[in-house]
Amino acid sequence: MARKETITKEDIMQAAFEILQEEGIEQVTARKLAAKANCSTQPIFRVYKNMEELTEELFGKACEFFQEYYAQFPRQTVTPFVNLGYAYIKFAGAYQKLFEFVFLSQNRFGRSMYDLVNGNAGNVSKEIQTAAAQGCRNASELFMKMWIFIHGAACMSLTGDYDLSESETIQLLKDSYQAFK
Repeated sequence: MARKETITKEDIMQAAFEILQEEGIEQVTARKLAAKANCSTQPIFRVYKNMEELTEELFGKACEFFQEYYAQFPRQTVTPFVNLGYAYIKFAGAYQKLFEFVFLSQNRFGRSMYDLVNGNAGNVSKEIQTAAAQGCRNASELFMKMWIFIHGAACMSLTGDYDLSESETIQLLKDSYQAFK
């Protein structure tokens, strides 16, 4: 009779996600993961053919986490790109290791920055459509200008160099939208 599996794929992924959040992707090693999941490395490699496969699935889980974060983020304004931008900046400060892994990784497993932010819900597409509906002549170009600004602010948040309040940030994003428009 075969032994009952006590460590599931979900257990392994949850342990990997916890290590990622606490310590970063560099620390998601087979040994550290086994210790966190309370098992040997054998169950990890029974479920995943190698650490690259696990890392790719972990990347997907981190992307989903950001999408859920954004979906539940309180809406502050109807000005396009402001809610998305503010959520992105706040995410960088609150979930530094996840932000680094998803948005600053060189290996994004074939996904562009646009794909990561847009997600399955079409976050960016909706903002572009809203900007166009509000009279913006080239909403896609406006998004690129806004995104360079937003990503820079998020990176400052990540490093602790961003200290603007919520109201200051929202006003700055609104002002940027108007200036770029």
